[in-house]
Amino acid sequence: MIKYKTAEEIEIMREAALVVSRTLGEIAKVIGPGVTGKELDILAEDYIRSQGAVPGFKGLYDCPSTVLVSVNDQVVHGLPSDIPFKEGDVVSVDCGAVWKEYYGDHAYTFQIGEVKPEVKQLLKVTLECLYLGIEEAKAGNRIGDIGFAIQQHAEKHGYGVVRDLVGHGLGRTLHEEPQVPNYGRRGRGKKIQDGLTIAIEPMINMGTEKVVQLDDNWTIVTEDGMPSAHFEHDIAVVNGKPEILSTFQYVEEALANKS
Repeated sequence: MIKYKTAEEIEIMREAALVVSRTLGEIAKVIGPGVTGKELDILAEDYIRSQGAVPGFKGLYDCPSTVLVSVNDQVVHGLPSDIPFKEGDVVSVDCGAVWKEYYGDHAYTFQIGEVKPEVKQLLKVTLECLYLGIEEAKAGNRIGDIGFAIQQHAEKHGYGVVRDLVGHGLGRTLHEEPQVPNYGRRGRGKKIQDGLTIAIEPMINMGTEKVVQLDDNWTIVTEDGMPSAHFEHDIAVVNGKPEILSTFQYVEEALANKS
């Protein structure tokens, strides 16, 4: 059952989302060659707690970390490690926080140093997919319209759209109804209405859409070993239109200051 949110609940969720946005901004300041996922994990937990919030992932489903760090062919759910990032890597950092009992959940894929042009293009298109999907999250549309927009744009560029993992409703729990696939048919699925709060998160692969889970029972990788990209925003439907509760502004400012 979908739990529609009041205006007051949406404002709390905006604050939760912005805690995560600022955390990703702190990560953007330090991420680069030689940095490890474990270092990012410590930074993220310290920063979230400094904001008066609580890490959203740590301990949930026995997750051992505050962030999930997925490198190159890792699609999502990569566990932070001691392996340093190297020039040319792409690293998806997915982070959650709980503020006043509501979740924020938000992800960004970072380029480490100079990245191959074809990988840059994958990231560009995946980010475009995110915003095209968000545009469809308006009252009167259906959940399938979001997935259709994402799928069309990704497949037009020859990319694989992951089927085994989906976006989701968001609120007092990290995963609520409805599921929000990154593929679909127009006019199918649950009707979108005011008060809907969802996480839209395209997971787009350079090659096949097929994925496999590693023996750690967390990390999801592409079946063909080709790179994957992942971006995620939290959305609320307000006055019939999608409102983005999270922001990449902190990430973009940090990256601009480093260049």
